[in-house]
Amino acid sequence: MFGIGTHEILVVLLLILVIFGARKLPEIGAGLGKAIRNFKQGVSQPDEIDITPNADTKKENKEG
Repeated sequence: MFGIGTHEILVVLLLILVIFGARKLPEIGAGLGKAIRNFKQGVSQPDEIDITPNADTKKENKEG
């Protein structure tokens, strides 16, 4: 997986556990899951273009 072996993954997970502690890991996992879910939704949805004229455009049209 991406050139990373099992030992390297275990070392990274152990470092994360030491740095953040066992109590913060569920919060970090939940936040990461929400971020990935939002990213996937953003990528899959079509781009929306707002063509509603704003107040500046209306003023220019009246003056010009």
